[in-house]
Amino acid sequence: MLISGIGIGGPALAYWLTRYGFKTTLVEMAPRLRNGGYVIDFWGRGFDVAEKMGLLSDIKSQGYNVKELRLVDAKGRRTGGFNVAEVFRSATSGRYVSLPRGELAKIIYQKIEGSCESIFDDSITKIEQDKNGLRVAFKWARARDFDLVIGADGLHSVVRELVFGKQDRFERYLGYMVAAFAVNGYQPRDEDVYVSYTLPGRQVARFAMRNDRTMFLFVFADSQARCIEAHDTNAHKKILRAEFGHTGWECPKILEAMESCDEIYFDRVSQIRMDTWSQGRVGLVGDAAFCLSLLAGQGAALAMVAAYVLAGELSRTASDPQTAFHRYEQQLRPFIADKQRAAVKFASSFAPKTRIGLFFRNQITKAFKLPFVAELAMGPSLLDRIHLPDYSVSDGVVSSSR
Repeated sequence: MLISGIGIGGPALAYWLTRYGFKTTLVEMAPRLRNGGYVIDFWGRGFDVAEKMGLLSDIKSQGYNVKELRLVDAKGRRTGGFNVAEVFRSATSGRYVSLPRGELAKIIYQKIEGSCESIFDDSITKIEQDKNGLRVAFKWARARDFDLVIGADGLHSVVRELVFGKQDRFERYLGYMVAAFAVNGYQPRDEDVYVSYTLPGRQVARFAMRNDRTMFLFVFADSQARCIEAHDTNAHKKILRAEFGHTGWECPKILEAMESCDEIYFDRVSQIRMDTWSQGRVGLVGDAAFCLSLLAGQGAALAMVAAYVLAGELSRTASDPQTAFHRYEQQLRPFIADKQRAAVKFASSFAPKTRIGLFFRNQITKAFKLPFVAELAMGPSLLDRIHLPDYSVSDGVVSSSR
């Protein structure tokens, strides 16, 4: 089996498939494991899957227990926010941690490194399939035959485009762009506090990490849905200077620190919505199938959930992948659809486009110490109301209990 993408979903899927006796190959277009990205909040059913994989101790050791979300004005005065422990950790019974996305990817990959084939600095260029298998061509490696191909290659999935069609058929742009980078030695440092400054349609936030590193996240409204080359760092810097150069707070200092960066994460805030996540012997998992949008959070956790369920269903009926794909999608689609609907609402409240919207966002966060206010503001998807099947192996046969 070939899995495209060595991020979160790909290695998680490889872990479970290897455990069930599949021979897997991972391919990644980057020359090495990606270690950049942004800080994510990790909780919900993804937390449960990580526990099944024996990853929680590593995740907690690399993670951060954020104490406060602090919203500030141009002079750094607190305008809103809440105690994270009182809201998120209470709602999740303490099963909540924040960590860099790249660290989570590294932890998962180290769990399967050496147990399956990994190909870096290459990508799929063509997929031909019939009822018996697939012929896959690569940019650099020789063409090979596989029984199944799974796209775990994110919002801009190569597998999805080759098999299902152009991205614009499935992408729903939410009207925002996002960028992130990290630098050494930035001051001030507010330990264990996520500090965020927002103007109508623009937000910049910082978070102090270990080893004197600080992570920055930029979000800004943009009707253009820009198509910027992923590795064009100079273009990314130019856009951020234009959008945030005159916005106050610490922005001039942050943009000055940005000049030392060689790598900036920069992308559209979009969802992927598809009628089906499989076609023949090709399936999709994680953002490639159902991206919620970066602002919604939980993308990494849900990729792990999807990987767990897909691997379990494929293992139950290895000779009939279409049935496995159907069961995988049947279990997750209603849950994902609910998450996507909630994510659209959350995007508009994350960086409100009007001063009135910004004012109400700040006031609501101040009232988060009241549990019913937090639940109303976050919507019914605060907790993952889905049952994870328990896939067990007996005499080489995988069964599922629900």
